[in-house]
Amino acid sequence: MKKENWVSQERGRTRPGQADDGLGPTSDIGSRLRALYGAVQEEGVPDQLLDLLEKLDSAENAQKGGANKRDGE
Repeated sequence: MKKENWVSQERGRTRPGQADDGLGPTSDIGSRLRALYGAVQEEGVPDQLLDLLEKLDSAENAQKGGANKRDGE
């Protein structure tokens, strides 16, 4: 690419008053994504998932306890 073409492309990107590409923080897409993310954050964690996580923790602790007993023998 010629230097002149590159410079003109760079100037075009930084020109004040240039149309928004729709991906900025104040765009409609950005607003919708923030709203969706906020809604997901407000949702509670299902009890079934919490139960599974507790079982996983218990299984990991039991496995670590068994490994410690073998190391101490």
